[in-house]
Amino acid sequence: MKRSVQLAVGAATAVLAAVALTGTPADASGAGSADVYVSPQGNDKQAGTSAQPVRTLQQAQTLVRQRAPQATGDLTVHLASGVFDLSQPLKFDARDSGVNGHRVIWQGSAGTQISGGRQVTGWHAVSGKPGLFAAPAPKGLDNTRQLYVNGVREQRAQGTVPVTVKATATGYTASSDAMAGWRNQSDIEFVYTAGEALWNIQRDGLGQWTEPRCPIASISGTTITMAQPCWDNSTKRVQFPNIPGRSVNMVGPYDLTNGRHPTYVENAFEVLDTPGEWYLDRSSHTVYYMPRPGENLSTADVEAPALEQLITATGLSNVSFRGIQYSYATWLTPSSPEGFSEIQAGYTNTGPDGWAVQGLCQFVPNGKCPYASWTPEPGNITVSGGSGLEFSDSVFTHLGAAGLRLADNTANTMVRGNIFTDISGNGIEIGGVDQPTTGSTHDVQVLDNHLYGLPREFHGGVAILNGYSQHNTISHNQIDHVAYSAISMGWGGWPDKIKVAATPNNSHDNLVSDNLIHDYMLSLDDGGGIYTQGITGSSLATGQKVTGNVIYGQLGLGKGIYTDNGNTYENVVGNVVYGVAYADVGTAHVDYRDNLGNNDPTLIQGNYWEQGDKDGNNKGVVTQGNHLLDNPSAAPKSIVDNAGLEPAYRGLLGRAVGGNGVPEQPTRVGSFAADGKVYVTWNPSYAFNNAAVDSYLVTAGSRTVTVPASQFNRLGYAVVDGLTNGKSYVVTVRAHNRYGASTPSLPAGAVTPGPLAGKHADAPTGGKALPSSSAVSLHWTPPAGMGDTPVIGYVITVSDGRTIAVNGRDALVSQPTAKGMTRVVDGLKAGTAYTFTIAAVTADGPGAALTVQTTTGS
Repeated sequence: MKRSVQLAVGAATAVLAAVALTGTPADASGAGSADVYVSPQGNDKQAGTSAQPVRTLQQAQTLVRQRAPQATGDLTVHLASGVFDLSQPLKFDARDSGVNGHRVIWQGSAGTQISGGRQVTGWHAVSGKPGLFAAPAPKGLDNTRQLYVNGVREQRAQGTVPVTVKATATGYTASSDAMAGWRNQSDIEFVYTAGEALWNIQRDGLGQWTEPRCPIASISGTTITMAQPCWDNSTKRVQFPNIPGRSVNMVGPYDLTNGRHPTYVENAFEVLDTPGEWYLDRSSHTVYYMPRPGENLSTADVEAPALEQLITATGLSNVSFRGIQYSYATWLTPSSPEGFSEIQAGYTNTGPDGWAVQGLCQFVPNGKCPYASWTPEPGNITVSGGSGLEFSDSVFTHLGAAGLRLADNTANTMVRGNIFTDISGNGIEIGGVDQPTTGSTHDVQVLDNHLYGLPREFHGGVAILNGYSQHNTISHNQIDHVAYSAISMGWGGWPDKIKVAATPNNSHDNLVSDNLIHDYMLSLDDGGGIYTQGITGSSLATGQKVTGNVIYGQLGLGKGIYTDNGNTYENVVGNVVYGVAYADVGTAHVDYRDNLGNNDPTLIQGNYWEQGDKDGNNKGVVTQGNHLLDNPSAAPKSIVDNAGLEPAYRGLLGRAVGGNGVPEQPTRVGSFAADGKVYVTWNPSYAFNNAAVDSYLVTAGSRTVTVPASQFNRLGYAVVDGLTNGKSYVVTVRAHNRYGASTPSLPAGAVTPGPLAGKHADAPTGGKALPSSSAVSLHWTPPAGMGDTPVIGYVITVSDGRTIAVNGRDALVSQPTAKGMTRVVDGLKAGTAYTFTIAAVTADGPGAALTVQTTTGS
């Protein structure tokens, strides 16, 4: 069987990255006598020369430690093409640093891969289980959360919960004992998917931005006992005695069971029933997989990640890692009784008393400080206390935790020209949240990287996560097709919710500039393209700068640039923002550090947006000189062309990573019924496996319709007609690309078509029109009464005779959540009075209209 290696970048990019960091080309020092050569076909008894390479990275490391102190120039470790399998993490410390002003460069070739995986072989058909195959788990694989077939991540066995459940102090009482005979009960997980309440979609989880998971401990009859401490950490979060419903951690709901229930079950052999699903039976040391059509397991490369970390570095300095693919690592804490009790951005409540004291500091007796110091996701590649490091020209993929973690006290480090994709959690983590005033994470540069198709498992994760830090620069990255926020900055602002100042911290002078962000928040809600909370500096001069970014294509509810709780001293200047479901830039929060009730100082200036706000000073929040964007093509070319990858790095966008295959399945399918038809919406696939989604296959009963992806993107829903009134239908959706169709989504709740009563939606409310000389930004609040069915869109009539259809996901999600709608109407004449009417559309037509009038500027 062939081991697959997909390295997505080349030597030219490595040279550019080296120039940026060191001022000299990567090969300027030549292949000096101190250089070390290593190849998967080498021998560790050899000298490590080009003619006699060593075989393992550990032996190469030993030679570096011997040679670096005597090196007269940079020392390069030349990694040959091929897979370097690790049986344990490669651990670096100060002894591996560059010395005497020289660097140590770990330089890969085209096709160099560092892997923590184990190849699964010996597949055979399972008797009595048509389509199911089994293989012995490879030596060293005791557990894993991922399986890859020919470089494509496959779906761990999942399905609907086959019983209804009622929460108890220790778990649930089930409606029957249907799960009591399931095997390996302590490996089964309940998953709680969050998001907007829409069209029969469950709204579970611990906030719209979370997707917690808790394992089951045991099942006896109808008693389901959940694993501890995950259960307590997710159901017992402390409430303020004088603020009903407000947890002391101040982040989201306090109880996973408060009107919520598991959305689906995962990692149970009994729900392994669909091609593309797999299951590891740890008790029998057997891997099960149901191959997709056309897959031949006798020739396929099947990889199961075994290691939780590939590289760790503590106290390392003056070292470069270039041209390497990092792949096949997992993370097993969520599989333990600890589970995944999410707070935000992959941070979790952990420990037996986590719910009672972790990060609660002064707000509870014996609270652990600092406030909000919850447990971060680990990195499959982790640096702590490093300085002068470089990660460039590399690929971080097929990873099970965060991709690259630059932990507390990392400084003067560059991450440039890399690809981050197919990662279970956060892409890049910078700094931490446990040293708000003493930490010294600073001068980290994250430049010209492409991050996409993540997070794949822990959907509340973000592409780039930055904690408390100083002088960090996140610029010229492209971030697209991500489940939640693209960039998250800062921490500790939640006390704003209870009229207390945000956590004091030493963050200052951070820059987020010239990034291109699109197709984000494709799974969860209440985030943004660039999300910031907490104190960002001591003044507008030292506070965070968000400049020159282009942000569009948001699916979930949130904001393009989100200044959340306690956000102070942020400059939002010269950005282009459009296609956002809720608000382009917001929101003002009260600065509780003074007694005047002022808002947190923020400057919002010179942006091009659809929001259309007038100039003003709202007690310290200054809005001035912004421009209403008539349409996306009117955005300044200078900003648009400069955003995203710089020219030398744009080749990253065309590089294939991983195997070619069908897309990831759609998620969170919702539906409602009308006369002879069913309306369906879903969260789209964002992991394509090297071929974009071209259509969706929507199935209701025995009827399947094909919906072009462009049509779904425009409308936000699809219709399956020709159905029988009075008959119940369950809907599933598959995503399709040139390699075929995905596994079916989990089903929506059953609905029954029937004639409508003819009740139309009420009129929208809260209308206002904010004009420029050639366009108007219309704002309205969805109607309180929606008629016979939910709102599926709006229709705007203009007094110049035009009728404009308003469709898209925001039209669907704003109605049940009462969030405002915004649309720009362009093509208007200067100095002219206009009247607009806005009516909500349901399955039986438009409802009552709201009228708004304005006069355009001269």
